[in-house]
Amino acid sequence: MVLYVSDAEACRRFWTGRVGRAEKDRSQAGPFLIVKVGFADQGFAFELVPLALMKDKPDGLDSTTPSIAFHVENLEATHSTLTSRGVQATEVGEHSGVASFAFSDNEGRWFAATHG
Repeated sequence: MVLYVSDAEACRRFWTGRVGRAEKDRSQAGPFLIVKVGFADQGFAFELVPLALMKDKPDGLDSTTPSIAFHVENLEATHSTLTSRGVQATEVGEHSGVASFAFSDNEGRWFAATHG
């Protein structure tokens, strides 16, 4: 799950300091910090992703609500499978060093697929 944020570091401090969640991972996407936070004793976590990374977002993507990203081993094959089944999808692209594409469900909600 992804939360789009203005300042990933400030949000990390909120979730770890005030809410008591654990920092699970952090990475850089170009100049942008992405932080993963969650419960220390559980596998579930969500990523705090800077809104600036979404400047080329697909039409209809609501960056004010959480988004779900699927991490896949073969991004091109996943893209090909979805589009061959009639799923609306953006082209595979790279944003600050992260390869991904977005796709829409039958009701217009957008999801992301990233190489992972």
